[in-house]
Amino acid sequence: MNIQWNDRRTRQFITNVGLITSDGPFGPDVMAAEWTHHISYSPSLIAVNVRGHDATAHNIIESKEFGINLAGEEQNVVCSICGRYSGRDVDKVAVLKGMDVKFYNGSKIKAPMVSGCAMNAECKLQRYEEIGDHIMFVGEVVEISADENVKPLVYHNGKYWMLREIIEKPSPDVLTKIEKLAEQFKK
Repeated sequence: MNIQWNDRRTRQFITNVGLITSDGPFGPDVMAAEWTHHISYSPSLIAVNVRGHDATAHNIIESKEFGINLAGEEQNVVCSICGRYSGRDVDKVAVLKGMDVKFYNGSKIKAPMVSGCAMNAECKLQRYEEIGDHIMFVGEVVEISADENVKPLVYHNGKYWMLREIIEKPSPDVLTKIEKLAEQFKK
C-alpha cells in the first residue's frame, strides 16, 4: 500500500522535531525532521529518516556525521524555516542567523549545532539504508547535552504543540492489581 504525504490517517502520530545539522557538499545546513528517534542506549544510537534528494542526505553521506538538535517549544519558527526550504537552494543557516538564531560549533563533529534546543547530540554515521521513500541514517552519539528547562516541541496533525499536563503513571494500588493479574495469567 502507498500512502500520500500528509494523508489524514497518518497524522495521528505524535513526534518531536529534530533539527538535523550537517556540513558537506552543500555547506553547513539544517533541516527539520519529524522522524528522529533514539533507538539504542548502549551504544547510544539515534536514527533519522531523510529523503535521498535532500541536501542533508548528501552532506551526511559525504561527511559521515551529523547533529541532532531536538527543537524546544520556542523554536517553531526555526522548524518552519528548516522544513520549508531546501539546503540545495537556500543557505538556511544564514537565514536563521538573520532571525537571531544562535549556533555553536560541535565539539566532536564539523556540523554546526543549534543553541536553545531541548537536546543536542553529535553523531558519527554508523550505517544508512534506503527504506521506502527515505534513507534511514543511524548515528552513534559521541557527545550529548540536554537542557531540562527547555520542553521539546511536539508535532501532531500538521501542527506544533506544547507539552503541558503530566498524566501520572498508575497508582501503587493499580500496579499491585496488575501484578496479581499478570501472575494469575502467566503462561
